[in-house]
Amino acid sequence: MTDTAFRDDREAVLHRAHEAGVTRWVSIASNVDDALDAVELVSGRTGAWCTAGVHPHEAAHATEDSIEAVREIATANPCVVAIGETGLDFFYDTAPRAVQRDLFDAHLAVGADLDLPLVVHARSADDDVAAALRNMPSGTRGVLHCFTGGSKAFAEAMAADWYVSFSGIASFKSFAVVDLLLEVPEDRLLIETDSPYLAPVPHRGKRNEPALVAFVAEAVGAHLGLAAEVVARRTTENACRFYGVS
Repeated sequence: MTDTAFRDDREAVLHRAHEAGVTRWVSIASNVDDALDAVELVSGRTGAWCTAGVHPHEAAHATEDSIEAVREIATANPCVVAIGETGLDFFYDTAPRAVQRDLFDAHLAVGADLDLPLVVHARSADDDVAAALRNMPSGTRGVLHCFTGGSKAFAEAMAADWYVSFSGIASFKSFAVVDLLLEVPEDRLLIETDSPYLAPVPHRGKRNEPALVAFVAEAVGAHLGLAAEVVARRTTENACRFYGVS
């Protein structure tokens, strides 16, 4: 919710979300400054939390102090309920792969140290994400966010009792991982918007916003043979458990 796409109507967007039944939400940070903005945004709001982390797209701009800053923000602010968004993206390759790997490993270590779950981005890096999860500190918790594939990372996530989250992509004709969606245990399934990106059908191509998560629930439910209301209830319960909120 800190994205500039919401700069002019953020409060209206949040009102629409509430009217659509979204009473709790987590704003996901992309870098240190964004994490600070997210803390400011959610502080004092009921049912609002955030994360702290450096997205792999931002890895090239991270400094030696970035991880320590993430740790300090998470430690100092109870509204920070997860570390991330972190992970690996070899599709866009906006940062050297070695830099991404080191930063991801550092985030995993912070999450383990602080006993906070990780929000993990994984794109075109299946082998490396799988290796990172296989070698992460014991007991590290997390979610493969906006999941679109990667059978090796998926297998490691399942073995570690991680969660898997699906976005508006689940409503696209190109959605190609129904088989993996069907393998996710019902108590580890999450849904999300990834706002302002990946608006679900019938809003594909437009700005995404939290209220549209209802369409994600419909799409996921269609794949699972469940009513959208059942998906919404289960994933809400799972999200509260995952983030440690109520």
